[in-house]
Amino acid sequence: MPLKCVAIDDEPLATELIRTYVSRFPDLVMLQTFEDAISGAEYLQKTAVDLLFLDINMPDVSGIDLARALDKKPMIIFTTAYRQFAFEGFELEAIDYLLKPIDFERFSKAVGKAIDYHRYLNNPQSLGEDEHIYVHSEYRMIKIMLSAIEYLESMEDYVKIHLENLPPVLTLMPLKKMMEKLPAQEFKRIHRSFIIPIKKVKSVQNRKVQLSTIELPISSSYVEEVKEWLK
Repeated sequence: MPLKCVAIDDEPLATELIRTYVSRFPDLVMLQTFEDAISGAEYLQKTAVDLLFLDINMPDVSGIDLARALDKKPMIIFTTAYRQFAFEGFELEAIDYLLKPIDFERFSKAVGKAIDYHRYLNNPQSLGEDEHIYVHSEYRMIKIMLSAIEYLESMEDYVKIHLENLPPVLTLMPLKKMMEKLPAQEFKRIHRSFIIPIKKVKSVQNRKVQLSTIELPISSSYVEEVKEWLK
C-alpha cells in the first residue's frame, strides 16, 4: 500500500511542485493539497494520512502550531524558506526539513526516510543485517545503525549515542526508554548511565568493561546481570 500524502502550503507553486515530485514515487499517493492551514487541519482531523508535507511559515496558522494541534500526527516533512528558524525547543519529531526551493534530490532523501521509517514501524522485527533504530535529533528523524553503536550514555534527560567513526548523536529520551528500543539479546545495561553492545566487549575485569575505544564502569547493581550474560 502506498503512503497516503497531504501537502499544506500557502504558495500554490510549492504545493504543485510537491505534487509533481510525489507522483514520481510508486510508494506515495497524494490525496489532497491545501493552500491554507485551517482547511488542511480540518481535512486531517477526518482523514487518515501517512505523510504530511507542511509549510512552517503560513499567514493564518503556522505549520508548527498546526502540527502541535493534531490529535493523530502523521509523519511530517516540514518545508521552509528560511535557513534559520526558531523552534523554541519544541520537539516536533519531524521526519525531515526541506529548504525552499526544494530540489528533487533532497526531496528524494526525505521521502526515503519516511518510507523506511514507515516500514520500520509496521515491522520492526524484520531488520536482518541492516538492523537499525530511529531517534529524533536536531529536530529530525535520524537512522542509527546498531552495528555502528559503540555505547550509549545517559546525560540527564538525553541519551548520547556514541558511534564508531561518526560524531555522537544526542536524543531527548531517558536511558530506560532507549533500552526498550534496542534488541535485548544484543545490548545490555551495565550502569545507570551506560548501555553497551555485547559484541563490542573486549574484556571484563574489576567491574570494568573494555570496549574498542573506552573502558566503562559496571555499577554494583548490575554486577550479577553482567555475570549472567558472560556465561
